[in-house]
Amino acid sequence: MPKKIPMRQCLGCRVMKPKRELIRVVRSPEGDISIDFKGKKSGRGAYVCHDMECLKRAIKSKALSRAFGVPIPDNIIDELNLQMEGTDGP
Repeated sequence: MPKKIPMRQCLGCRVMKPKRELIRVVRSPEGDISIDFKGKKSGRGAYVCHDMECLKRAIKSKALSRAFGVPIPDNIIDELNLQMEGTDGP
């Protein structure tokens, strides 16, 4: 029997993809928002594809802000942009 692969939805393109192919942004119980590279931090997570267009769409539509219920700081958006520029995809 094949192992079940956890699926998550990208906030930009709204497509379900395997969890490992997405970048996780997390809001900690203290309210801090950060990028979770390992997927192990505690808190509420939201996922975005390794695609600059998906990130731009998620920011423009304020999907990340809605997912966490708080505005996303500019430094997190800048860090996500740098992460996207540093990768060619999954």
